Amino acid sequence: VQLQASGGGLVQAGDSLRLSCAASERFSSNSAMGWFRQAPGKEREFVASISTSGTSRYYAEPVKRRFTISRDNPKNTVYLQMNSLKPDDTAVYYCAAGPRSTITTMPEYWGQGTLVTVSS
Repeated sequence: VQLQASGGGLVQAGDSLRLSCAASERFSSNSAMGWFRQAPGKEREFVASISTSGTSRYYAEPVKRRFTISRDNPKNTVYLQMNSLKPDDTAVYYCAAGPRSTITTMPEYWGQGTLVTVSS
C-alpha cells in the first residue's frame, strides 16, 4: 500500500485547511486510517483515526472539535479537515494505514508528509 498525502501549505491562525491521503490500492477489510504529525524538534504524535467503515473516529485532545477525519472508500482516500488552526498545529502531517487495533500507535503503512505552517 502506498499513501500519498497532499494539501499542506501556509495559512494564518484561524484559517482552515483540508489534507487528503490517497491510497494506491483498495483498502483491505481491516484497514483503519490515521493522521499523525511531527512538529519541529518534537516526536511524531497521533492526531486522528477512522475505522474502515468510517463509523468510529478518534481524536487527540489538542485537535478535538477543530479537526474532522473522514474517508471515501470508493476513492481510496482519507481526509483531515482542519479548522480554527493555531500556530501550535504547525507540523509535518503524515497519513497512515493499518489494523484498527494499532492504528493510533503503530500503523503498518506510512505516507510521505505534507507540511502545514500556521502563522500567528
